[in-house]
Amino acid sequence: LTIMGNGLISASHFDGEVIPGNTKYPTGMNQKQMEGLTADSPGDQKVIYGGADDNDDSGSISYLSIRYAGRVIGLGNELNGLSLGGIGRETDIHHVEIMNNVDDGIEIWGGTVNLKYLNIWNVGDDSLDCDQGWRGKAQFGLIVQGYSADADQGSGVGDNCLETDGAEDSDAQPVTTSTIYNFTVVGQPIAGDGGTTWRDNARVQYRNCVFMDLGEQLVRFDGDDGDGASGYGYNDTLSWEETWMTNAGVHSGVNAATDAEPGDFNYPDTLYQVQKNGKLAEIKDSVFFNNLASNAYTEAENVGVLDPSNNNLIAEEGVSPIQGIDRAAPVQRGGLTMLRVTDIDPRAANDAVVSINQAPSDGFFTPAGYRGAFSPYNNWLEGWSAVESYGMTDTSNNTAVEGVEPTIPGDANGDGIVNAVDLLIVMENWMEEE
Repeated sequence: LTIMGNGLISASHFDGEVIPGNTKYPTGMNQKQMEGLTADSPGDQKVIYGGADDNDDSGSISYLSIRYAGRVIGLGNELNGLSLGGIGRETDIHHVEIMNNVDDGIEIWGGTVNLKYLNIWNVGDDSLDCDQGWRGKAQFGLIVQGYSADADQGSGVGDNCLETDGAEDSDAQPVTTSTIYNFTVVGQPIAGDGGTTWRDNARVQYRNCVFMDLGEQLVRFDGDDGDGASGYGYNDTLSWEETWMTNAGVHSGVNAATDAEPGDFNYPDTLYQVQKNGKLAEIKDSVFFNNLASNAYTEAENVGVLDPSNNNLIAEEGVSPIQGIDRAAPVQRGGLTMLRVTDIDPRAANDAVVSINQAPSDGFFTPAGYRGAFSPYNNWLEGWSAVESYGMTDTSNNTAVEGVEPTIPGDANGDGIVNAVDLLIVMENWMEEE
């Protein structure tokens, strides 16, 4: 499924050409032909996305299951499960499932679209991929790596769990600057690639997540995507290390709209509205489990992910942050050893039951007092997903209606326990009200 809107994409595009001589980058003429689609004639608007409207409303999608889709058309030209080009923040997308897709599960190009309740299983490339200056939010996502075909990795065998590219040219504006809360990411322990892969000045905040069974690094520094974009630090942009140390809200002046005024669509504070605090790039308040590669945490440690101030936790052996998972016997797919997930109970357990902080109540995010995509009580895959229909997840133990956790007096974070954490939350809220 491909949806195209009028949101801003990175300023290196005008029907595929660089826009010269305009100081107000980006402009409303940043447009591109959608990957996988063919124009009937030059300039065919049916296959073009991009524009100047970050408030674009491209409609709504809910309770959608896309199964056994996708196609590799040519090198670098594939059909994803769900493709979102230039989609704005007024678009409503929630409860979307991508299962056994040939290429990426969901790919986002630019725009400010927000997504909630995503279930991405057994896709043949990256599970969630974004590029060209996506400046949106996402919350409550389950990623289960696997394969959809006996083909190369990236064309039938899962590659990266989460891949973020900043812009086609890494010094372009806008650059991907997003915030993601409450994802549960289950990798392939033998053959999977990165948990989070970073390219071309991407800036993403991952908070209250679970990363488990990764085949390679939790933080995979990929530099650039090999197409000449030139990576972090190019043309006096922030270096890789600086991106992890720089406060959210600090905007690069490289190729910025220096003569734009407050209220203009391309004014920096208008372009970048999602990240409210923290650092431009960060992983915080998350649980890491059973990531056994020798380099699993090498880059994460290098950029400070394991610093105590980030409230991350490497769970002890055998202490899973989810309530259950079963895998099939090893098989060879694309020359790689794969362990397909046959059953999962993704509800929070052990170290994931309580989080230190929660997502803000901002009209999109839902405050949730646990780590990962699921509370200890409720599996929101019930009643609509292929995963449940095929018997790959059990929802019979649900004890709560989605979005409504059991209420215990004083239980401010909804974890079923009243303790000092609840007191801190109440005090913090009281101080904010004062």
